[in-house]
Amino acid sequence: MKQDEPIVDMITRFTDIINGLKGFDRKFTNGELVSKMLRSLTEDWNSLRMLIENTKDVNTYPLEELYGTLMTYELNNVETKEKTRRSKEEMKEPLKKQIALKSTNDEGFSNTNMSDEKLDGLVLLVKKIERFSKQ
Repeated sequence: MKQDEPIVDMITRFTDIINGLKGFDRKFTNGELVSKMLRSLTEDWNSLRMLIENTKDVNTYPLEELYGTLMTYELNNVETKEKTRRSKEEMKEPLKKQIALKSTNDEGFSNTNMSDEKLDGLVLLVKKIERFSKQ
């Protein structure tokens, strides 16, 4: 198996090789095929390989079931790696500066008592603060 090769591509290649050898009257037992498939996996698959070798009888373990197990493991492993990669990227992002403003409700600052000029000035100030916080 090539590094970072999808398991479906590896299974296709494996099947092509086995079918080619069968064309030359080479016969394989199910146990031989399962063992060859497990041996051809990369080190990323060591935990699954050891689990199958230690819990299943390789000689009676169906090749199709092995294919399904490998595809399921790859799917779960890819999702886990993607989550790990995303969390590492998030940790690398610089923290954004945040500003908190204290609000007061004095009678002189109520919206109804504010003149349009003061209200426009306040809106302009808030926009400047927003632009500053985006930097």
